[in-house]
Amino acid sequence: MMVSRLYTSAVLTLVLLIVGCRWVLPVENARILAVQTIGAKSHWNFMRGVLRSLADAGHNVTVFTPFPDGDRENYTEVDTSKEFPVKTNLNLKRVMEIYGRPVTYFYVLTDLDSMYCDAVYKNRQFDQLVHGGDGGDFERKFDLIIMESRNLDCTSYLANALNLPIIFTMPSPMMTAAERSFTGHMSNPATVSHYLALQAVPKTFVQRFANAALLAYSTLRTTYDGWIMNMTNPRRYQLSPKVNPSIIFLNTNHLTEASRPVVPNVIEIGGIHLKPKNKIPDDIFEFIEGAPNGVIYFTFGSSIKLTSLPVHIEKIFKQVFSNVSQRVLWKYESEMKDKPENVMIKKWFPQRDILLHPKVKLFISHGGLSGVYEAIDGGVPVLGFPLFYDQSRNIDNLVNSRMAIALDLMSVTEKTLLNAISKIINSQNYSINAKIASERFKDRPITPQQSVVYWTEYVIRHKGAPHLKYQGLNLTWYQYFLLDVISVILIFIFLVLFITYKVLKRVFKCALKNKQSQKN
Repeated sequence: MMVSRLYTSAVLTLVLLIVGCRWVLPVENARILAVQTIGAKSHWNFMRGVLRSLADAGHNVTVFTPFPDGDRENYTEVDTSKEFPVKTNLNLKRVMEIYGRPVTYFYVLTDLDSMYCDAVYKNRQFDQLVHGGDGGDFERKFDLIIMESRNLDCTSYLANALNLPIIFTMPSPMMTAAERSFTGHMSNPATVSHYLALQAVPKTFVQRFANAALLAYSTLRTTYDGWIMNMTNPRRYQLSPKVNPSIIFLNTNHLTEASRPVVPNVIEIGGIHLKPKNKIPDDIFEFIEGAPNGVIYFTFGSSIKLTSLPVHIEKIFKQVFSNVSQRVLWKYESEMKDKPENVMIKKWFPQRDILLHPKVKLFISHGGLSGVYEAIDGGVPVLGFPLFYDQSRNIDNLVNSRMAIALDLMSVTEKTLLNAISKIINSQNYSINAKIASERFKDRPITPQQSVVYWTEYVIRHKGAPHLKYQGLNLTWYQYFLLDVISVILIFIFLVLFITYKVLKRVFKCALKNKQSQKN
């Protein structure tokens, strides 16, 4: 009898465990549709890291991208490069003129967003996939959409057409002007810098004032431009009911961003693009190994051509590099006249692997977020020349970590450049602080790849995870900022003051009348 009861109890326990565990078992073979919405290589590197994590975990990924790498197991690409304006090897002066100032940046932002969104929907296979009919090699059967967000909403149309939850990827710090639109929350400009701000954290009154003004301008400008476009030249994707993202994969980390409040569905995965170390090509490896005093690595990333440096500034770099004891790897897109003997130039370098080499003493960078993470992961000090977008605040975060120095490219001189290089290389503090930052960066409970897989499966398991979305999404702008509540309070105060004034006026008149009657 006792044995029978024990057996029955064991069976019931096993059944309960199986039933209970079904809610935490990983999602298997999810079908994921991904769409890259901007033709910038650094943006694609972030998206590619997310998708690689999901494909490696066994999920089936179909991606529309202007940067095809080739199909592989669980991973299928559709090449959209014919429709897409790809932003690589741009002219430095032109980029700084357009994107280097908030006024000019936001002047063209809505047009840029519409250009990219139009490119996505112009692709024949994508259009057929969304609107039915012959979808080519793809069936209209997916569990989830992953798409890079834009200020101009072209994601809701796809989510509504396929009736699927959507995840945003954001390869830069939270786009402050659009943060409330995406999450329902708006960061306080007194403590959180705008992504175009010059500083990582607003510390002075002037910085707080400028930060608040920048937030107000960017929000109003993008809202106004979107409204004008909707009135004068509406796209079909603008007319779709808004679908808020289930979660947002954000390319930030507490090492590269000052602490700030975020809502639960914002998941930080900074460093997701980092790949395992690979072998450095022989000629570059020999150049590095043969440097008795170490190596300096100089690049402005995939978007900017260093051949477009102003002639006098290029001359300054050549002169300074010829006077340092280190060898220099300089990403340069053509032949170089008067190249210093200690300099190697190439159109492309394996940046990730170079920054992991122990002989690399300094990284001269524009402050792109991908390179920032690679420098932190490799524990390499940085000399920053921020050019546009979020680069100033990225470099300033490294300066605050005491592993970097920031200079202005257009006003740099031989003296300031040489002094900055010498200070970083000859002082151990920058190298030590870079190593400390690297240790902190790697000290996390799970990897970014594991985080991507877990939260993607979480959204699928919980049917879009609507419980993660912040209540602020359900409020209008005046409700969110409590303007209706403040109005009622002000009206109440006004009424109280008005009634008090009337009562006191009447009392005063009665008292004055009584006083006059007593005199008479």
